[in-house]
Amino acid sequence: DITEALWGTRVSPGTVSNLNKKIYAKIEEWRNRRIEGEHPYLYLDGIVMKRTWAGEVRNVSLLVASAVNSEGYREILGICEGAKEDKSGWSNFLRHLVDRGLSGVKLIISDACRGLVESIADYLPDAQWQRCMVHFYRNVFSHVPSTKVREVTHMLKAIHAQNRKAAQEKADSVIADLRARRLTRAADLIEESIGETLTYYGFPDSHWRKIRTSNPLERIMKEIRRRTRVVGAFAD
Repeated sequence: DITEALWGTRVSPGTVSNLNKKIYAKIEEWRNRRIEGEHPYLYLDGIVMKRTWAGEVRNVSLLVASAVNSEGYREILGICEGAKEDKSGWSNFLRHLVDRGLSGVKLIISDACRGLVESIADYLPDAQWQRCMVHFYRNVFSHVPSTKVREVTHMLKAIHAQNRKAAQEKADSVIADLRARRLTRAADLIEESIGETLTYYGFPDSHWRKIRTSNPLERIMKEIRRRTRVVGAFAD
């Protein structure tokens, strides 16, 4: 018995069950706690995990929200399990956050998940959306030969090293350069979506480095992956 090996004594199934009930009660209390104060910057992301249902392993999405409050401190606002990262899943999660008191959101930072972006307009209509620069770069790289990635990285970073007006002008130059190199799909993506990565320019420049990517939340997601990787698939 693993409990005997770890602690030198056996723990009955009833004791384990009672402890689990107490833990789950604490978790639910935390997940449904009231959100106090305003949170101008909201980071959203999802992670796919394995779960066993009736002997069958299926993918489920874990949706996570982290935010910066009006005093400048970060906190995890909520975690919710959804079948997948579609509009229904994100809508339910955002409704849950708003019902708990989420307010004062000025900017939402995330990747370009269509269901998420559509849900933002429904539940946080006054908030602007910033497409994560890092995710955007990866999207562009998927249309670039591996031998050209380093060069294109410098070109993309040059866009975001400008002020807003100059950034758009630099983007036009990069697009023309990529077309000349016959990297048409990468050029098309930048032309269509570069504006989604420039929203942060409308906020204090001292905040730019922290609000133009979802990196603050990515570190949390990385830790979740590290700690759950050993489990494989969670039991129903």
